[in-house]
Amino acid sequence: MSDAKPDFELRDLSGQTHSRPNKGDSLICFVKEDCETCNTAAPVLEAMHKAYGATLPVLLIAQSGDKNAVFAERHALTMPLLDDRTCKTSFDWDIESVPSVFWLDENGTARRQFEGFIREDWEQLSADLAAQAGLPAAQIDWDSLPAWRPGCGSKHLDPGIFDRLRAEADGSPIRARRIDIAEADDPVEFMFDQGFSDGLPLVPPTPERVMRMLGGTHRDPQEVIAIVPPNMGEATVEKIAINAVMAGCKPEYLPVVIAGVEAVCNDTFNIHGVTATTMGAAPVMVVNGPIRHKIGMNMELGALGAGNRANATIGRALRLVIRNVGGASTGGVERSTLGNPMKFTMCFAEWEERSPWPALHVERGFDPEDSVVTVFAMTGGPVHIVDQTSRAPDQIAGSLGLGLESVFLSKVHNLPVDTLLVVCPEHLNTLLRDGPYTKDRLRDRIQEVTARPLSEMVMDDRSGAGLSAAQAEGMGPEALAKAVPKFAGKEFIHIVVAGGEAGKFSSAFHGWATGEVGSLSVSKKIDLG
Repeated sequence: MSDAKPDFELRDLSGQTHSRPNKGDSLICFVKEDCETCNTAAPVLEAMHKAYGATLPVLLIAQSGDKNAVFAERHALTMPLLDDRTCKTSFDWDIESVPSVFWLDENGTARRQFEGFIREDWEQLSADLAAQAGLPAAQIDWDSLPAWRPGCGSKHLDPGIFDRLRAEADGSPIRARRIDIAEADDPVEFMFDQGFSDGLPLVPPTPERVMRMLGGTHRDPQEVIAIVPPNMGEATVEKIAINAVMAGCKPEYLPVVIAGVEAVCNDTFNIHGVTATTMGAAPVMVVNGPIRHKIGMNMELGALGAGNRANATIGRALRLVIRNVGGASTGGVERSTLGNPMKFTMCFAEWEERSPWPALHVERGFDPEDSVVTVFAMTGGPVHIVDQTSRAPDQIAGSLGLGLESVFLSKVHNLPVDTLLVVCPEHLNTLLRDGPYTKDRLRDRIQEVTARPLSEMVMDDRSGAGLSAAQAEGMGPEALAKAVPKFAGKEFIHIVVAGGEAGKFSSAFHGWATGEVGSLSVSKKIDLG
């Protein structure tokens, strides 16, 4: 015997409200208008209603909304047909297919239940109901009916309806405050007005969309992933999912977004400083490992630009979490002098298969089969480095180094600041023309070609940046003659491979303040369960 079926309150076609009968037995069947098998069962149920209805209530629960009346008229039904257009009762009763028939006792416990149309089962049901009621059997021409016909899927199992019902059900994982808007309001315009947007339209985070998004991770929706500055908001999995919906993510992207939030909210990364600086820093996300292919990220042609949903929406979701959970809105804590297009989104994948070098995440201590997000705080980029004529490995390496001299300002050297160099395939081919050319060799070459005497760093009429006259005088001629490279150490030069096969255009991202007073890059393994 099954547990008691849930009660309900549903209106019939005349507007009268019905509940699950609780005095004596009852017969209840779920149907929908466009189901052929339901149309086969309807006359049988009507005959049972006429034969046994005086002692046994027979109720139809119909899922077809405005077409319920069409169904009733088609079969000249006199039994109550109840409107379950929201499919909530179907969800509560866990219906899988229609027609679904329940012979219930006075406690709502099923004496018998079955789905579809198996003539033998229906004929036996009619006979047993007649015997219990002490009435003649219903007049049904059983021989004219099919021996077997499968049912149709219950309407509440349609993805959009099912996700909505799960979101509204008792025990739903959704806890975020629901915002109701007027029927005439445009949800997209409403989100602009409320300040949720980064300036571009958002996808309304309806409960059903959030439920689908949460299906992308095994993690508890109420697990706190991070505390997001400056407002120190709690970024739960649910709140991250809501922002991922607004950004346009697919559910399978959610674990990447979660890892990105974990990474930027690490004290080492210092997202508060990255957000608040007038210099305009923004997170740049690099994704490594098998997840790149699983979710269709772009690492090839146009990897740093538009056109790929995963790249664009993952980076945007991270920024929306920082804005909507952390409170970092432009003009508030977000104080960038000019702004930065990377504050919309900047996320791409490394083309590991095209590179002879250890992938970024492997360099940082992870296994090749791990899926990892690495975040950098960058103020500029991607800035093209154009060299279409170098043919020797050290020549192209030198050009890449000269291209990096513009980080901050070409006059400023010995910088303790990160840079992210994205080497394109054609430049990589040149580097490898004569055999192996390691990342460390490339870093050394960059430092070599960018070395300049400190005397060139002194303030002068051309530029007031650099060493002051007093500093230079205190150092002496010998120290001023010493050549210093662009970066304070080659560990500040991070290198990945990405881009299309054609075109000799590598790119660089220029860093923000690196170190304790600024930001250090952080890598997080993606939790794929």
